[in-house]
Amino acid sequence: MPKKAKETKVKKVIKKKTKEVKVVKVKVKVKKEKAVKTPKIEVEKVAQEIQENIEPVIEEVKEKEEVKIEEPESEEVKKAKPLKKGFITGMGRRKEAKAGVFMWDTKGEFTVNGMGIEKYFSSDIDQVKWVRPFHAVGVSHPEARYSASVKVLGSGKSSQLDAVVLAFAKALSKLDPEFDKILRKQGFLTRDSRMVERKKPFLHKARKRPQYSKR
Repeated sequence: MPKKAKETKVKKVIKKKTKEVKVVKVKVKVKKEKAVKTPKIEVEKVAQEIQENIEPVIEEVKEKEEVKIEEPESEEVKKAKPLKKGFITGMGRRKEAKAGVFMWDTKGEFTVNGMGIEKYFSSDIDQVKWVRPFHAVGVSHPEARYSASVKVLGSGKSSQLDAVVLAFAKALSKLDPEFDKILRKQGFLTRDSRMVERKKPFLHKARKRPQYSKR
């Protein structure tokens, strides 16, 4: 027999065998178990027991986490506050001068760099000038009510005096909020920002020029 004839017979036999094979589908039924219904009375009892056990724990946590609300202080209480560390500070500047004031709310002396303030600022105009912030607040004799030590650095006496006046004004403004309003209105708390203009190249000073010569 030729090869082609043999191949066709083999194919027919395979097809017959494959037709005879049948696929059997198996269906499996799963029974759903019914949930057991618990009576409502038992559920309510369990809930009550849980609440009774949790309530004391919640109260303890609340007591620990309670935040104390501070009542706003009245103006009278603010005025009666003691000074921090027994003294109050103020810082003043003018040009290159720097002045630091340590002031106490007790009767005493006013010193500048270890000297009496009247000796350090000896002129009559200077003595009137450093008292001005105290007069604005209503204190005519500052040495009868306050005492202070001042440290000054840099520049000349006139700019040092302006720095001291600003430092006294800042210290007084911290003592009482009313003092702050009065001193701010009268301009004692504003710094004088004027400075010496810098020198330019080819000029003698900031603006002074060398003399022009025609020949």
